[in-house]
Amino acid sequence: MKVPGPQAKSSLRVTAGLVCAIVWLSPNLLTAQAIYRLDGADGRVTFSDKVPASAIKAQVVGGETNSAGTAGAALPFELRQVVSRYPVVLYTSANCAPCAAGRALLSRRGVPFNEKTVNTPNDTEALKRIAGEASLPLLTIGTQQVKGYSDIEWGQFLDAAAYPKTSLLPSTYRAPPATPLVEVQKATGEPSAAQAPTPTGPPIPRPPPPNPAANPAGITF
Repeated sequence: MKVPGPQAKSSLRVTAGLVCAIVWLSPNLLTAQAIYRLDGADGRVTFSDKVPASAIKAQVVGGETNSAGTAGAALPFELRQVVSRYPVVLYTSANCAPCAAGRALLSRRGVPFNEKTVNTPNDTEALKRIAGEASLPLLTIGTQQVKGYSDIEWGQFLDAAAYPKTSLLPSTYRAPPATPLVEVQKATGEPSAAQAPTPTGPPIPRPPPPNPAANPAGITF
């Protein structure tokens, strides 16, 4: 093997320094989209912006951050899969202690969720149409409804949906702000999102249920 001379070594050091400087000065080049670490069945580790079907494990290692600096879109791959199958919505109201306890449980466990507030008569009527009653808190996990707060019961439903037992959220994740269940009617007379007609079409196929072995309570979605 030919050993590079002093001049070649100096050239290599300069080239490496330039590459490091370009990467340091151009972080946007690395965050244009999500980058995955892929663990293949043969033990090989590769990095890609796409997840092939042959990968047995994929984890987001960079990219896909928004302009506010939060990483709401850059969830770990396993967590993103669960959220897409069984999104979580928490219905709360002001001065509701059980609602606050439920919110804290979801935050501790690292469950991404949307919060809908019920503070007006219109909100209450909408909640009755959703749940059949106006009791709070109400937790929905996919199509499942869990009425009232119980840390054991909520934990069982989250386990059945395969949500991780401990938080996998990145440190930069920020939960979306709570929004009213019924949006205020716009001045232009356009119907709000809650009043907009539901589009018709073929039913969306339901995803396969989680592994029964991880669901001792026998909860089905």
